[in-house]
Amino acid sequence: MSNLGNLLAWGIENSNPTEGEKKTELNPALLAQLFGNQKSDAELMKEAMAAIEDPAVSAADKETAFDNFEMLVEQLDNANNIENLKLWPPLLAQLSNPDDKLRRMAAWCCGTAVQNNEKSQQAFLSHGGVPKLVDMMLKDPASDVRRKAVYALSSAIRNSGPALQQAMDALPAELKAGREELDAQDMEGIDRLMEELRERSSKVISQ
Repeated sequence: MSNLGNLLAWGIENSNPTEGEKKTELNPALLAQLFGNQKSDAELMKEAMAAIEDPAVSAADKETAFDNFEMLVEQLDNANNIENLKLWPPLLAQLSNPDDKLRRMAAWCCGTAVQNNEKSQQAFLSHGGVPKLVDMMLKDPASDVRRKAVYALSSAIRNSGPALQQAMDALPAELKAGREELDAQDMEGIDRLMEELRERSSKVISQ
């Protein structure tokens, strides 16, 4: 029987005890498991990153850990907590992982964390995330990784002048031409740049 089933059975058994009948004691360990061992989102984020970094963890389990991390940082407070937990450096290090699936998922997590989030954008910028994404978008051998880098870069530079400036500094001249006055609040201009970057990312990179 499941723990929840055990709890329900206990409740029914003890709801109307007969006179003189002693109540059954509920197992404290069961209560702790059901209600007392809830892990905080911060703990779950740290555990996910520890699994991602652990060489003994399988690639499939690392992908699951990345999925969990990405879902957690969809929440604004958790995204901002990446900096407090010192998780930006290990997350950004995964952008260079030899496994292209893990590189893609790292970029995905970065993009989710900084989307519409000025505080996380600033933290991401301070750890050198923008040039890493530009480099990935231009040079990664896997097209799906390059596309995810474009997504993350788009999230990082919108409404962030310093991030946009870093991105423009890292882009090749042909992509900057005519965009010298591009503003981070110019969503149409950013959209046009991103469309050009997506088109470029879809092309085969010559080795």
